[in-house]
Order: sequence, then structure tokens, then C-alpha cells
Amino acid sequence: MIFWVAKRATANPFRFGALALDEAFTDREPELAEVVADVANGQDVVVYAPRRYGKSSLVRRAAQRLVADDVLVAQVDLMTTPTRAKLAAKLAASIYEDVATPLFRAKERLRVFHGLRIAPTVTVDPDDGSLAFSFSASVHPEDLDATLERLLELPGRLAGERERRVALILDEFQEIADVDPGLPRLMRAVFQQQPEVAHVYLGSRRHMMRRIFSDANEPFWRSAKQLELDVIEPAAFATYIADRFESTGKHIDTAAVGAVLGVTGGHPYGTQELCYFTWQATGGGRKATTTTVADALEGVLRSEHAHFSLAWSRASAGQRSLLQALAREPGHPLAADYRRRHGLPTASTVQKALERLELEELVVRDRGAARIAEPFLAEWLALQLDA
Repeated sequence: MIFWVAKRATANPFRFGALALDEAFTDREPELAEVVADVANGQDVVVYAPRRYGKSSLVRRAAQRLVADDVLVAQVDLMTTPTRAKLAAKLAASIYEDVATPLFRAKERLRVFHGLRIAPTVTVDPDDGSLAFSFSASVHPEDLDATLERLLELPGRLAGERERRVALILDEFQEIADVDPGLPRLMRAVFQQQPEVAHVYLGSRRHMMRRIFSDANEPFWRSAKQLELDVIEPAAFATYIADRFESTGKHIDTAAVGAVLGVTGGHPYGTQELCYFTWQATGGGRKATTTTVADALEGVLRSEHAHFSLAWSRASAGQRSLLQALAREPGHPLAADYRRRHGLPTASTVQKALERLELEELVVRDRGAARIAEPFLAEWLALQLDA
């Protein structure tokens, strides 16, 4: 009897949408080294960037290196904690899994929560044996506040007792005031007394993160080093793209790499996405050309059509006019000659539209010049204008 075993197809080496880990992680070596060094030194740091710039991937990679150096790394995503009770539950789970578990034997781990004003309800997942924590939202607010304060203090206390460094990563930190307006003041009061803990704050709403850490009226004013991520340098991305093609037996010529980066400008998510479609459009053992990239871009725009259509439907008439103008010509839309060329209204009206588009992370300004920041939106708009 003869058995035929199908050869496993080579997987696309590019990733978009999920975190870029392991081989999918692109460059960022200076920023990575900086974050690792800051945490090792006990320095609080703010990492912020527009959505899909890879900040979560960067910090996850940094966490992997820190754990290898015996740093205890706990993480809470504030997008998943809309209430104080949910925040307490996520903190308890992360402290248990990432701080208590490496430090204590199994029977001792839950003892770290002794003394909390409110004892957590602990449930066991029957499939994998993992623990989940919850706190009742109906308890007295003062008791929940006291419990939260104790939980925030725990990483520092445990680190001090065992002489270990702890990193507490708080993702989407700009959401903290929405959880409770009083939480920033409580957190700051606790965190400034934790020299054993490096606090890492991630945020995708740059205007909100800047206000939290740069406004003298905010509790976190000048409390942490700030690191703003930019796009990845095209030269570094070019080498990465060519290497990833070669690793799978496919090839891409220099002009095609330039075409990819000419569209994406080194945007991490956008470059990975366009490269994914380009790799898919390249036959086994063949070479991707500029024609391949053009075909791949059409595929990307089809894939993103629903997303862009929704953003377009939500935009006001003034915002749509400004987006169309910026798709044709990035520049200074408040200038009289620019507004005249593109038929835009008064400077004050354009300013309001520009501010709103910045809040939505669709447009970014650099030294007064505005451009569309959302990958492929300019190309999608160009198609609509030609239609």
C-alpha cells in the first residue's frame, strides 16, 4: 500500500491585523533597545503612536526580552476594562499570572490577595485549569477604591520583598479617565512610590496621551519619559521585504520594493498588508515586479473598501472636501492659495474639519503640513474621484 503525503504549502511571511511577533517583527531595534533599557533602569515610559504603527508589537517584543532577563512583566489593556470592577479583575489576574506565579509555589499564590477590602471571586476554567477573577460591581464605591489601590500597590510590594524588577504595562492608557475620572490621581499617587516598578503606558490617541503627560494640570504631568513612534525607515523596510520574499523561495525586484514603499511610506501595518497581497500575487519561484505590486494594490483596495466607505459615510461634507484635497495634494490646507486651488471654504471651517480628521487619526500634521495618515485611503479616494 502506498501513502501520498501532501507537501505543506509555504505560508505567506507577511502579517497584518494581528501583533507582529517573531519573524514578522520589523526593525524598530533602536526603539526596542530603548524600551528594554528604560524598564531595566526602573524608568517609567510612555509609548504612543497612531493606530497600527506597531507600538503593541514593540512592547510585546520588549516584554519577551525582559522576561528572559528575569523581569516580571504584567499587562492590562484598558480597552477591556470599562469599569473599576473590571479593572480590578484584570489587575488581579495579571498580578496572579505574571507576578505571583513566578515568585510563589501554587499554594501560596492566592495569599498575595489577603488583606484586600473586597476578596475576589475566583473561578477555575475546567478545560485548562486557569483562574479567572471578578469583583462585584454592587459593592460600596469606597471599598472598591480601597481594593483597587491595594491591587495597584501589590506589584511594588512583591517586587520589593523579592528584590525583583517589575514592569506594569498599561495599554490604551488614554481610556483611564473614561473608566473613572478619579483613577489618574489615584494611580499617580501609588505609582510615584514604586521605585521597583517601571510603568509603561501605551496609547493610540496621541492628543489625549500628550494631554495626560504634558498638561501641567494633569496628575501624570511630566511623570514619564515619552517615546513617539514614527514610520519605519524605508531603507530598513526594503531589506526586510526582500529577505522575507527570499526566505520563501520567491523574489522581488528593487523597483517593486520601491513601489511598495512609495505607496505606504514605511507605515508598518500598511507595508505588511501590501506585501502580503504582493507575495500572494507572485507565483512560486517567480519575481514580483511593479506590475505585481499594482495588481496587489487593487486587491488591498477591494479588501479595505468597506472600511473606507464607513469612514467616508461618517465624515461631514467639509471633511470630505478636505480629504479629497489632501488625496490630490498633501500640504498646507489653511493657506489661502491651497484653499483656492481646491475650492475649500474659509480657514476657520477647514481648521475645524482638520481637527476632527486628526482626532479620527485619518489625517496627521507635521510642521503645519497635513497629509492622509490612514494607509491606502488616499489611493481609495483617488479611485472615487476618477469614477
